[in-house]
Amino acid sequence: MIKAVIFDFYGLIIDTETVWFEAYKEALYQFEVNLTIEQFALVIGTDDTLLDKYIVDNIKELSTISEVRELASQRFHEKIGQPISRDGVEDYLIAAKEAGLKIGLASSSKRSWVENFLTQLGILHYFEVIKTRDDVSTVKPDPELYLQAIESLGVKPEEAVAFEDSMNGLKAARGAGLKCVIFPNPVTTNLVFEDYNLRLSSMADQSLDLLLKELL
Repeated sequence: MIKAVIFDFYGLIIDTETVWFEAYKEALYQFEVNLTIEQFALVIGTDDTLLDKYIVDNIKELSTISEVRELASQRFHEKIGQPISRDGVEDYLIAAKEAGLKIGLASSSKRSWVENFLTQLGILHYFEVIKTRDDVSTVKPDPELYLQAIESLGVKPEEAVAFEDSMNGLKAARGAGLKCVIFPNPVTTNLVFEDYNLRLSSMADQSLDLLLKELL
């Protein structure tokens, strides 16, 4: 029986990944570097180590990382506007609450960023447990975030299902022993996912009740 649902954040609850990709693509274009979706997808759901290496390998100047980051951040904030959650997200949160399920969140991002956006979206109060990069030594694809989340929620791995949009997140959830449902965003939709339990284009495609029945 499923007793808990654990959400990823960026790319799943709010599609920041598409905005960040466009922001970094524009920033790197200023340095005559063409960032592909395939390359950017490697850092979705984890830290920016591979992206930093890509920048250095293509520009050859260590000082440029901070310049690119600053320019990308400017572009991001110009593009994001008023954040909105992806279709069906709040419906799932309401349904989970009404069903008596425990609700958690596991994100490789900073807690301040996550909670700020959750507050703007008006959904922070749904989450009993929030685990971020501030709580662990290693982010996704390492399973530590999910292991901490289920421990705090008081459930066993087989009693929880993770909702993810990236391969790094999927690996983390499965590594922790959770079932995992994939909801790709425009940046990750053409990537190859393996070892997931179910894949849907959005939470608006199927009710939480029907989804959980399919996982039994």
